Amino acid sequence: MSVLDTAQPTAKAARAREVAALWRDGKLTLPDVWQCIPNTHRPARPQNPELVPPGQVPRRRLNGPAGRIALMHAIAHIEFNAIDLAFDLVARFGGEAEFDEAQRHALVDDWIRVGDDEARHFVMVQDRLEELGACYGDHVAHNGLWDAAISTSHDLAARLAVAPLVLEARGLDVTPGMIDRLVSAGDQSSADVLKVIYEEEIAHVAAGAKWFHALCTADKLDPQTRYQSLVKQHFKGGLKLPFNFNARKTAGLPEEYYLPLAQ
Repeated sequence: MSVLDTAQPTAKAARAREVAALWRDGKLTLPDVWQCIPNTHRPARPQNPELVPPGQVPRRRLNGPAGRIALMHAIAHIEFNAIDLAFDLVARFGGEAEFDEAQRHALVDDWIRVGDDEARHFVMVQDRLEELGACYGDHVAHNGLWDAAISTSHDLAARLAVAPLVLEARGLDVTPGMIDRLVSAGDQSSADVLKVIYEEEIAHVAAGAKWFHALCTADKLDPQTRYQSLVKQHFKGGLKLPFNFNARKTAGLPEEYYLPLAQ
C-alpha cells in the first residue's frame, strides 16, 4: 500500500523499487490475513498532470520537438499508472482464494517484478523528457487506465483480461511503429528507451496470460470464452487492428482469443 499511497511521481517510482528489493531479499512476507481494499480505492496522485477526457488530449506529429515531447509524456503517464496497476493487483488480489499459498507467493512475486519494471521504465522516460527540456506533468493526460482498474477491482480474472491482456498487449501492437517514427525523426535516444520498454512488456503480457490461465484452470472455465466475455463486459469498444501477432504469441496470447473482438 505504501506505493499506492505515494503521490509524487519520482517518489512513487522509488518506493516501488524499494519494495521490490525488499521482497527479493526476503524482507517482506505475505500477511496471514489479507486486508480488503475497497473497490473504489484510488492511488494517490500528483496535482499535475491535469486529467481530461481522452478526446481532449491533443495529438502531435513526431517530426518536431513538441510532438516528441508529447509522445514521451504520454508514455510516462502510461508507465506511471502501470506502477499502480501492478501494486494494486498485489494488494488487492495477492490473497486470491482460488490459489494455494505457493501460488499466491508466485503471483505476488510476478507482479512485484512487473511493478519494479514499470517504475524503472517511468524513470527512463522521465529522464528522457528532462533531456528534451520537459518533465512529467507538463501536459494534460487522461485517466483511462485507472478507469479500467476501477471496473475490474472486484475480479482478478477481469483485471488480468483487461490490464495486461488488452491494455499492455496494445502496447505491443503500437510501440514498434512509434520506435520507427522516432528513428525516422532523428530521435534515436527516445527510440532506445521505447525499445527497452517494448522488449520487457512482452514478459508483462506473458505474466497476465500465465495467471489468467491458472485462474481459469482453478475455476474449471474455458479461458478463451472467459477472456472474450470479460473483455466485452469491462473494456469499452472493440480491440483495434493491426495486431502484433508475433509478440502476442510469444507472450502466450493466442489470436483466437482476441481476433473475434477486433473492429
